[in-house]
Amino acid sequence: MTPADLAELLKATAAAVLTEHGLDTAALPTSVTVERPRNPEHGDYASNLALQLGKKVGANPRDLAGWLATALAEKDGIAGADVAGPGFVNLRIDASAQAVIVSNVIDAGTDYGHCAALQGHHINLEFVSANPTGPIHIGGTRWAAVGDALGRLLATQGAAVVREYYFNDHGAQIDRFTNSLIASAKGEPAPEDGYAGDYIKDIAAQVLAKEPDALGLPDDEMHETFRAIGVDLMFTHIRQSLHDFGTDFDVYTHEDSMHTSGRVERAIARLRDVGKIYEKDGAVWLRTTDFGDDKDRVVIKSDGAPAYVAADIAYYLDKRERGADLCIYMLGADHHGYIARLKAIASALGEDPATVEVLIGQMVNLVRDGQPVRMSKRAGTVITLDDLVEAIGVDAARYSLIRSSVDSPIDIDLQLWSSASAENPVYYVQYAHARLSALARNAADLGVTAGTAHLGLLTHEKEGTLIRNIGEFPRVLKTAAALREPHRVSRYLEDLAGDYHRFYDSCRVLPQGDEAPNDLHSARLALCQATRQVIANGLGILGVGAPERM
Repeated sequence: MTPADLAELLKATAAAVLTEHGLDTAALPTSVTVERPRNPEHGDYASNLALQLGKKVGANPRDLAGWLATALAEKDGIAGADVAGPGFVNLRIDASAQAVIVSNVIDAGTDYGHCAALQGHHINLEFVSANPTGPIHIGGTRWAAVGDALGRLLATQGAAVVREYYFNDHGAQIDRFTNSLIASAKGEPAPEDGYAGDYIKDIAAQVLAKEPDALGLPDDEMHETFRAIGVDLMFTHIRQSLHDFGTDFDVYTHEDSMHTSGRVERAIARLRDVGKIYEKDGAVWLRTTDFGDDKDRVVIKSDGAPAYVAADIAYYLDKRERGADLCIYMLGADHHGYIARLKAIASALGEDPATVEVLIGQMVNLVRDGQPVRMSKRAGTVITLDDLVEAIGVDAARYSLIRSSVDSPIDIDLQLWSSASAENPVYYVQYAHARLSALARNAADLGVTAGTAHLGLLTHEKEGTLIRNIGEFPRVLKTAAALREPHRVSRYLEDLAGDYHRFYDSCRVLPQGDEAPNDLHSARLALCQATRQVIANGLGILGVGAPERM
């Protein structure tokens, strides 16, 4: 009996109990929640349904809980039901009924935990989108890990997800980048507002290798040569770094294309048609204050150049025209103002502001030996994705960045995350998977096979705890997807790994010596197979490897 099965049973039983006592069944909620008590002595699952219903139907909650417990105790698969506190119902599940969870995992395999909750939804997920003026910094690296995991998570719920990188290759920052390349090529120091670091020297040298006469060209041609080649080289490096990190995108959109394709002009024309554009002080303005923004936004500056928001308008409209019914933007800690701005843009265009969702990620700090790590070997002033991977590896880097809510700043202890110890969370989870893989190999050598025919033999306390935690996986994914919080998957995996290690220490899985394999060995091996599958599925959502040997 899965938690979902139990919730349905509880709802049906409550309907029957209310009818029996002449109470209104219309008060029943659409869905019923059952939870695992923190104290296992209180039962396998608990529900507060009687507390929810009592006042609505005019019954004492504890009396109602008693009626529910009596009715539930007679149901198949329920080993016991009792009332606690002011009206909680605590339930114990029969071992045979509970063990169906193991069969479900084995049957579903890599699809276990998936559902169709977001079936039919088309989600555009934009993340990282770093300027092409340097390597991906540590903040962007956090989004590379979290965004990729969120995309995988949403897909498990049935959503069609397009992962998109918006390449900011238009505007003043590109001019500063280009001028920095030219200065380096000439052997001059970087401009005061330019970019420094060895990567600038490398790219400048590569531009000259491709175009040896670039410095002798007229200024406009020289600038365009360094811009075009330099931006392409930087973008190539960014894409390769992200790919090596396990993060790939379905679509790469260039900001410059919003201007060269006429999308900006078309978007402004649409806004003008609906009366949301006005002119003042020689500039063109958008009335975003009509929709909750703190001030109206300049779209075309007084010198005729488009403001940055012009591309934002065109880009949002482009996403919607490509079929996105939800546009999720994952932005850095300094972009809080974009929340109201992007929603106002949607409203001004006549779209539902709920089609815009903005997630803000907080800062990341690296620590070694208790001291902050501040300088990058390559970028000169910031820590980069490549620096982090070099220090602790891809799996640890991804896991460490996903493991905490993006609402909170995090410190990554390089010494901890590179260690092969149980204190290292990713090592702890991966070791559980490797241990389970070794167990499967040993079982094959001994001729022990996993079987689901005798799962009712799994009556040990540690077996029950492990089974119930496996059964929570679908709910964890559904909640994590709904809240956009992939860190919930990480924390769940750590709990599951702990339950497995405790089970393994208490319950012997394989026969020893001359002992012949029996039904209990087979059932426990099936439980191990299911546990291994869930850990692999969870690590896969995080984009982290599930090693078979460590």
